[in-house]
Amino acid sequence: MMFERFTRTARAVVVGAQREAEREGAGEISPVHLLPALLADPTDVAAAVLAEHGVTADTVAEDLRRTRRRAGLSDEDAAALERLGIDVENIVERVEQTHGEYALAGGGRPKRRRLFGVLDHRPFTSQAKQVLEQSLREAIDLGDRHIGTEHLMLGLLQQPGPASDLLAARGVDYPTARRDMTRRAAAG
Repeated sequence: MMFERFTRTARAVVVGAQREAEREGAGEISPVHLLPALLADPTDVAAAVLAEHGVTADTVAEDLRRTRRRAGLSDEDAAALERLGIDVENIVERVEQTHGEYALAGGGRPKRRRLFGVLDHRPFTSQAKQVLEQSLREAIDLGDRHIGTEHLMLGLLQQPGPASDLLAARGVDYPTARRDMTRRAAAG
């Protein structure tokens, strides 16, 4: 089983993603929920690598809040629409005046499931499952016997979507993170 290979901190990220999805009222755990959980422990290797690029729990929380409020549109998406004469922030404000804060965030009522008698189990989206599967491939490729947060970070960066877009906007893409991980491993 893959989860047996997860380190204690990598397992904490998965649990943290569950909590993040619950806090947001999401029915499923997506890569967007894995990212804040990855940054929960600033002393962890993945969080340290991301912090070198100015990516912290606070910056990610603000970026995700802004993206969620705009129905998932990234800053780049909003800028592209702005170039076409569409003011996304104005639209969001007008919708929220009528329908309330985060009206465009959607989501609806979360799916509620039971797993081993525990209510509120949230399944992983196919994209989040792909992040976890890619983290295993990363660990194997790097010759590691465990799956750590560094592997989760690399897996996350390979999954297209809001989480990797947010990191790319802050200068963190897969080649950069992989290089930084290799440099850190060599140093020590």
